[in-house]
Amino acid sequence: MSNKKLFGTDGIRGLANEFPMTSEIAMAVGRAVAHVLLKSPTSAVKSSVPVGLKPLESTKPVRRVKIVVGKDTRLSGYMIEQALSSGICSMGADVILIGPLPTPGVAFVTQSMRADAGIMISASHNAYHDNGIKIFFADGYKLPDEMEAEVERIVLSKELERNRPTGDLVGKAARIEDVHLRYLEFLKSLFPKELDLLGLRIVLDCANGAAYKVAPLVFEELGAEVIRKGVHPNGVNINDACGALHPEHVAAAVLEYRGDIGISLDGDGDRCILTDETGEIVDGDQILGLCALQMASVGTLNKKTIVTTPMSNVGLELTLREQGIDMVRAQVGDRYVVDTMRKNGYNLGGEQSGHIVFLDQSTTGDGIVAALRVLEAMRKTRKPLSELKKAIKLFPQVREDIRVSRKEPFESIPDIAKAIASAQAVLGDKGRIFVRYSGTEALARVMVEGENYEQIQALAKDVAAQIRKHLT
Repeated sequence: MSNKKLFGTDGIRGLANEFPMTSEIAMAVGRAVAHVLLKSPTSAVKSSVPVGLKPLESTKPVRRVKIVVGKDTRLSGYMIEQALSSGICSMGADVILIGPLPTPGVAFVTQSMRADAGIMISASHNAYHDNGIKIFFADGYKLPDEMEAEVERIVLSKELERNRPTGDLVGKAARIEDVHLRYLEFLKSLFPKELDLLGLRIVLDCANGAAYKVAPLVFEELGAEVIRKGVHPNGVNINDACGALHPEHVAAAVLEYRGDIGISLDGDGDRCILTDETGEIVDGDQILGLCALQMASVGTLNKKTIVTTPMSNVGLELTLREQGIDMVRAQVGDRYVVDTMRKNGYNLGGEQSGHIVFLDQSTTGDGIVAALRVLEAMRKTRKPLSELKKAIKLFPQVREDIRVSRKEPFESIPDIAKAIASAQAVLGDKGRIFVRYSGTEALARVMVEGENYEQIQALAKDVAAQIRKHLT
């Protein structure tokens, strides 16, 4: 898939109103997705009328292609939403506009409404000026690479320019209000009925993003007192010094309000970072670890295995191994974590960044579900988060993000390759270095972990300096 021009590791993403995140591309993507669904022999819409043909007289209604479109709270979401809707309708498919809802909520609603696909307009944790397009199939899972490639080929080839249905074959759009209440009831149903959150004080930061409506209601209706943060989106404040990228603000608020737990979501609600009652931040690796231990203790962790990525801490791997739990590393990106889980029958996986996937309950990372599972563990064990997380012993880890002007293979630049090799030689078998490009931003990411913090910090800076010298 190295020749792809639109899709990255998590859909299409970029600066809104510049290629590839223009209204023209969004309209073309809408047309291409509708076209692929209409012609797919394995689609759930085989009985739909092919584009360009008039329906035969019949007493049996013809089922039309339906595509759900949701978004986060970015200003540019209005522009992209209308363009996508126009493109879908122009191909003879119908659109269901549901407004702001977390990415996993869009996946859920797609299944719940028996739609043929779902599209989420979001750039996740990026700043407001970026936007993105994520596409889900009817089953709530992100499109496989081969289908993304076909959508991209159609968009870039412009082969649909002359393929335009007319008359009653043109699609229509309908907006559904308060669809978040459907998702709310689903989320509450995941929490054991014999438990509640009465007496708990939760500091919740929704990043002024897609979860600002639904997330507070989930925890409040389960009985918790919720201190709301990041619930006043204005189109430009999404992820702005708040949410999962800045959990330190929730950590301070937990101490200020004497909270029992802090929950920081990102802009599209598909990941979370937690804070314990002492104000210490609990990252995705620790969340994964304590959930794995809890699931294994009651026999619900499939094959006693979890799936992570190369970014996950080696300390997590060693801790789980001591408890007889295996850890498989997939390619970076929650879609690849999910692919590995589905292919091998695993039901828990995720990323250090806070994308946690409970495949028995959701088809993609869900920050609210992850928080609920940790709260469930706290209630069942009657232990605070600070005590639960002690079971997961992590190595010191340092990350450096370097903005780059181009993405050349690191091994093709001798100075960078030498710096990486030298760092690994210093670490030996008591640490590791992992260097990669972001799949969604113009960034090179350097991660170093080992037993000595000062040492790994120096090694990370050395490698980052060489990348900065040659690629910025």
